[in-house]
Amino acid sequence: MKALLPPGWPRPKGYSNAISARGRTIYTAGVVGWDANEHFTSNTLSGQFAQALENIVAILAEDGAGPEHLVRLTCYVTSIEAYRASLAEVGAAWKRIIGRHYPAMALVAVVALVEPQAMVEIEATAVVEE
Repeated sequence: MKALLPPGWPRPKGYSNAISARGRTIYTAGVVGWDANEHFTSNTLSGQFAQALENIVAILAEDGAGPEHLVRLTCYVTSIEAYRASLAEVGAAWKRIIGRHYPAMALVAVVALVEPQAMVEIEATAVVEE
C-alpha cells in the first residue's frame, strides 16, 4: 500500500490524495453510528462518527483486516457545520480508533440519511495484501 503525492503538492491533513494497493478487497455498506443492537447511543456528530469508525473496524476484523488496510472512505454528514465544529473530537476519535493511517477520503454533506437519527454514514474500502 502506498500513498500517492505528486511532487510539489502539499501533504493533505487527515487523509491521502490517493492510495495504491494490491490484494483482497473488502467493501462495506454505508455504516452508521449505532451500536450492535442498532441503537444510537450518541446524539452528537462526533459521537456517531466515532461509533461508525468502531463499527467499520469490527466489520473488517471479520475478514482478518484492520484499520491499517483502509484505502478509501466516503463520509456523508447531515450537517457540514456540525462536522466542522467537531473536528477536534472527530480527530481524537480517529487517532484512537484508526491510528495514524490516512486513506483517501471524501466527505459530503447530504440532506438526510436513511436512518432518521443518523448524522453520519461512512462507506469503506479496504485492501489486504496477500
